[in-house]
Amino acid sequence: MKTIKIISLFALSFSLLTCKADTKPTKNNIVELNKATKPINKSTIKVALLLDTSNSMDGLIDQARAQLWEIVNELSYARYNHKSPDLKIALYEYGNDLLSNDNGYIRQVSAFTSDLDYISEKLFSLTTNGGNEYCGQVIQTAVNELTWGSNESDLKLIFIAGNEPFTQGPVNYMNASTKAKEKQININTIYCGDYNDGITSMWQHSAKLTNGDYMSINQNQNTVHIPSPYDDYILELNIKLNKTYIPYGKQGRIKVASQALQDSNASKYGKANEVSRTVSKSSSFYKNSSWDLVDAETEGKNFSYSKIDKQLLPEELQGKSDKELQTYVIKKKTERNLIKQQIQEENSKRKKYIATEKKKNNTNNNLESAMLKAIKKQGKQKNYHWIK
Repeated sequence: MKTIKIISLFALSFSLLTCKADTKPTKNNIVELNKATKPINKSTIKVALLLDTSNSMDGLIDQARAQLWEIVNELSYARYNHKSPDLKIALYEYGNDLLSNDNGYIRQVSAFTSDLDYISEKLFSLTTNGGNEYCGQVIQTAVNELTWGSNESDLKLIFIAGNEPFTQGPVNYMNASTKAKEKQININTIYCGDYNDGITSMWQHSAKLTNGDYMSINQNQNTVHIPSPYDDYILELNIKLNKTYIPYGKQGRIKVASQALQDSNASKYGKANEVSRTVSKSSSFYKNSSWDLVDAETEGKNFSYSKIDKQLLPEELQGKSDKELQTYVIKKKTERNLIKQQIQEENSKRKKYIATEKKKNNTNNNLESAMLKAIKKQGKQKNYHWIK
């Protein structure tokens, strides 16, 4: 009996040693472990907008201003691996005689940014004047200057709009398109004029070279914003939403003023456009952690209440302790989340109403419809999908 016990204990010890040997990390196991624990980069929709600002393009600029927020709203419904991507927009103008000839009459108005108020501000700063439109050169400039990155899940898009032959200028558009394709950038061309004229002036060919889309629009068509029974309440919620922002730092007060100005700019194109901006402000794309304490606290990266210069806070908050300030911020965060939820709920009803009204009016020959059609088509090719 004793012998059997000894044998059993030996067998158990051998079994334990074998298990340990089997579970000892190997080089292959470590590689697999690293793959499993390696953080996945969040996907980003990167849109570079290249606008012709020569004399004939006043209507195009107006459309970009009037339709920015509806484009942002539609992009906010995009998902990649069931998660909302980030959005970054860059802006160039070209073909304006007020710009330097040394740079091909091209100017980077904004590099890639997620600051939507800044993009709105820059769109409203654009003016038109004369010009030579060098499409190949502005594409090459955007491809070379902007930080496109190497994340395979990013959706990288250039939209170039204008009405002169694509062959103008010192840079061959085919070479510029080839460089874009190497970086997995799709070039989408929007000809402002007759569809067939755009084909003969090579706007379609550039898009084909990069698996992009060619479209034509009437740049002088007025943007039609459809009013809804939900607009007034959404604008009331916008007033409440603005009161949840807590400016901090050197840029805080300036950015609060800019936020109010972009609200005002949106209203210049009617109540419905102002509503579209409010909906954008309730989306995940509208982030202001560089100047707003609620977004900064939410983001949490390198954020500390002890590092805040309280002299730059609103006067009523300057005497608060770090703990008191945190309590106040969390209260405003709760308020904001509730308001955003209310805006989204009202907008869901608004979208259904507008969809019904749109069936009665054919208003699709504009910048917004052209861009969204291309974005959704190319997004689906990279496994993006759109929630309703």
